[in-house]
Amino acid sequence: MKQYLELVAHVIKNGTLQSNRTGVRTISFPGAMLRFDLQEGFPAITTRRLAFKSAIGEMVGFLRGVNNAAEFRALGCKVWDQNANENAQWLANPFRQGEDDLGEIYGVQWRQWPAYKRIALSNPAAIELAVSQGYQQIAQAEENGESFVVLYKAIDQIRQCVDTIIKDPGSRRILFHGWNCAQLDEMALPPCHLLYQFHPNPETREISLTLYIRSNDLGLGTPFNLTEGAALLSLVGRLTGYTPRWFTYFIGDAHVYENHLDMLNEQMKREPLPAPKLVISDRVPEFAKTGVYQPEWLELIEPSDFSLEGYEHHAPLTAPMAV
Repeated sequence: MKQYLELVAHVIKNGTLQSNRTGVRTISFPGAMLRFDLQEGFPAITTRRLAFKSAIGEMVGFLRGVNNAAEFRALGCKVWDQNANENAQWLANPFRQGEDDLGEIYGVQWRQWPAYKRIALSNPAAIELAVSQGYQQIAQAEENGESFVVLYKAIDQIRQCVDTIIKDPGSRRILFHGWNCAQLDEMALPPCHLLYQFHPNPETREISLTLYIRSNDLGLGTPFNLTEGAALLSLVGRLTGYTPRWFTYFIGDAHVYENHLDMLNEQMKREPLPAPKLVISDRVPEFAKTGVYQPEWLELIEPSDFSLEGYEHHAPLTAPMAV
């Protein structure tokens, strides 16, 4: 994780002090990248203790389409509590459905992206094609003298990705997105890590992942998101018969909150320790061994199915999360 500390130092040295929605200023720098070879170990921060169980609990919640802070807590993740119940803008939002509700956040978009098609009645072939793809007609109307139908279905983007890895691994379109423009106002927090692209290599039987994050809090967010991304890549590789390899991490706005400087300055004095190994429970099937494709494990997975072997770290450090 030396490259992580180098990025933190670079942003602190070369970034610009800026105000933002949280009221806590950041030192921000545009455009950054980290890349990890998962064959060399898991990208767990070692200069302080990683909240591994919490990060894995959040990832499992996303895979289940969770949109409620109570369900995240049940998975061992409390990071959504403040956004659900202490974010003034969300509390005043008419889309909020009571205590702990988070709206149409990450997992909803990953597993149930709301897809609509508006098709002219004069185009029956297009309507027939949409119906064959699983769309259902929900309305019929007329505008400017033209009659049309509206069709709807929920798209499981994650399942589409793993299906494509199995059926068409040479595709360069194996990706999923969280930035649903039409529903940003229905979310407690618009997605930060918003675009994931898988890169299976049928020749080497390795699979890599590219993640784009529009805005990343280097102190608290980056270690959390690195954990989730690397664990997701490892899980998808296991379910599709590929060995996880390169995890590339792009950041749009890389920033350090002013009230995280003490924590990060202390971390930068510490020497990173060897990377641990991610272990996935034997109960989770390995496609490479069984030859049986079981994508239902995307939902059956539990936080306890993930652990770190050989994880050594320096003393814990804490800092407040800006909401």
